[in-house]
Amino acid sequence: MAQRILYNAPQSTCSQRVRFVLNAKGLPFDEVMLDLFSGDQLKPDYLKLNPNGVVPTLVDDGAVIIDSAVIMEYLDERHPEPAPLRPEGLVELAHLRSLLRFIDEVPTPAVRVPSYNVAFLPHFQAMSEDGFRALADSKPLRKEFLLKMGRTGFSREEMDAALDRLRRAIGRMHDAIVAGGGPFMMGKNLTLADVAIMPVVVRLDDIGLADMWDDKPTIAPWLERMREHPAFAPTYYSGSLLTEKYPHLRERFSRKPVAV
Repeated sequence: MAQRILYNAPQSTCSQRVRFVLNAKGLPFDEVMLDLFSGDQLKPDYLKLNPNGVVPTLVDDGAVIIDSAVIMEYLDERHPEPAPLRPEGLVELAHLRSLLRFIDEVPTPAVRVPSYNVAFLPHFQAMSEDGFRALADSKPLRKEFLLKMGRTGFSREEMDAALDRLRRAIGRMHDAIVAGGGPFMMGKNLTLADVAIMPVVVRLDDIGLADMWDDKPTIAPWLERMREHPAFAPTYYSGSLLTEKYPHLRERFSRKPVAV
């Protein structure tokens, strides 16, 4: 067994960013896939590893590391080869961390709203009200999110607010690429900022919201570069996209974009 074990889920955006770093570094790891709808992340054995009850969790030579942003920085600091994903200068490193903070506070939670409404809601609608409430109560970090969604989905107002946050994030991403001279968010080199926001952009493209960057000419070439990276294909193995997990979505999004 490899010295690294990654507990994660294929469609989890936070899992995808960590898988990308591991693959980019060429670090072997054993992957334990959790079925989030079955509650694998809430079982006692997993909660001993990650009391937040979310994915991913990395066990590295016996050390348990949680939180995807923390895991990414940990991996890059411990394994800077073959190419570091963080800049060397203190000012540049501070800039990177400010981007990571923005990504984790704005687009990362925002993309969950359309994701849940278009893909995951039927699962919750099939539950009883008591069952749904019990599920929400069991989620250390997602209780309020699930209760706001309810079994009828997020409201139009909540969807619009999430989409607005996502548009602002795409705008800030575009501005960063322009300011740094591209092709990445901090200039010519790929950094953790690109890896952190990558699953959000991939998800938006997957669920028919790529028109968000129609007026941002840097985003489509950036996404193509990310897809061409050797770490992308093993990160997004079959079943990692929502349209692969839920085939009916592929037909829906091929006909028309999500109403916004």
